[in-house]
Amino acid sequence: MKYCFSFLLLFFVTISSQSIYFPPVTGSQWETVSPSTLNWDTTKIDSLYSFLQGTNTKAFLVLKDGKIVLEKYFGSFTRDSNGYWASAGKSLTAFLVGIAKQEGSLSLYDSTSKYLGTGWTSLTPEQEGKIKVINQLTMTSGLDDGVPDPYCTLPSCLIYKSQPGNRWAYHNAPYTLLDGVMESAAGQNLNLFMQQRVKFITGMNGAFFPNGYNNVYYSTPRSMARFGLLMLNRGSWDVTPILTDTTYFREMTNTSNTINKSYGYLWWLNGKESFMLPQSQIVFPGMLSPEAPHSMISALGKNGQILNIVPELNLVTVRMGDAPGSAIEVPTLYNNDIWKILKQVIRYTPTSVKEEPFKTQFNGMVVYPNPATDRINFSTPATVLEVDVYIYSVLGEKVAEGKNITSLDISHLSPGVYQLITKTQGEMSATKFVKTR
Repeated sequence: MKYCFSFLLLFFVTISSQSIYFPPVTGSQWETVSPSTLNWDTTKIDSLYSFLQGTNTKAFLVLKDGKIVLEKYFGSFTRDSNGYWASAGKSLTAFLVGIAKQEGSLSLYDSTSKYLGTGWTSLTPEQEGKIKVINQLTMTSGLDDGVPDPYCTLPSCLIYKSQPGNRWAYHNAPYTLLDGVMESAAGQNLNLFMQQRVKFITGMNGAFFPNGYNNVYYSTPRSMARFGLLMLNRGSWDVTPILTDTTYFREMTNTSNTINKSYGYLWWLNGKESFMLPQSQIVFPGMLSPEAPHSMISALGKNGQILNIVPELNLVTVRMGDAPGSAIEVPTLYNNDIWKILKQVIRYTPTSVKEEPFKTQFNGMVVYPNPATDRINFSTPATVLEVDVYIYSVLGEKVAEGKNITSLDISHLSPGVYQLITKTQGEMSATKFVKTR
């Protein structure tokens, strides 16, 4: 029976990988295909590269069916240069946790204390014991992300905020402690675990390096692309299965909680009905990246480290570099900006994406876009003639205002969450919006 299952698994892996090219594990050989062969719009490529260069990009790759179509490096950065993944490494860690689970080293529903011991937080033993591995994977630990240093993994920094599973918050510290969970469960540090189970098979290079409280992955851009191919082929490198737990893979790359529907197991998901962002408890309507294909999943890191996997197009894209603007934690808007141009290059037309900005509606008034970069606009019912607008910071300081307006310049504001107060015909209403870049 075991032999039969192994044969069937190999058969299905073989069928699924037939349309994807995999580069040799050693050496620099990697097949390419020209954009014109794919009927891409080559007249738009220079505009894409100009945008990337103007936003501090160091490396950009696009793979189609595993073959390199676009590969561009900027400045002194080369194919062999190493860049950091930042929080895009979270998605790699999620993949490794899946391997540990399939090997029986851990269960997602084990208490984290089973692996880290008791007292790893400042919580009571009862509260601490309720935090499970799956809560670390889904950003639902219930620990307070509003502490002065959200990267700090010391018990004094890990404070109770809510019951695990009841609140989504992008919090680095509980994620980072997955390293300790993995080491305790598998008896190996993360680098050795990955080397034996992933790097030897895929030809990936790189390693996790400590950086303060964090453990950050560094590799070449092509190595990130190799991981993208591994994900595109659903956890197998060519015909060699690596992550064979299909249930885990499916759960990792789909909505993992009812709060942030655009988050899986440390993966960002496009095509969902709503999303949340770091440092905010606002649930925004619409897709994470409306310019991109619905099926796209993304590993996203600070300063614009991006790995996109697009199953419906058999595409993988990689961007490494410095901050495209402000040093935002997760570059969702920047990723969307790239897709505005990239979709023209590849001649992709979304089938059912609403061509309108995200909007927040309250008391008959629509505020858009939300999140916003330079301006916010107001659409009011016909019965409302005058709108006075006041914007306050999270500290309660009034930072902008306008009288009898339909649009307000917010380009001078720092990135963050703001309170928006409107006064119409003597009535006041309040909502929140996010300022980016």
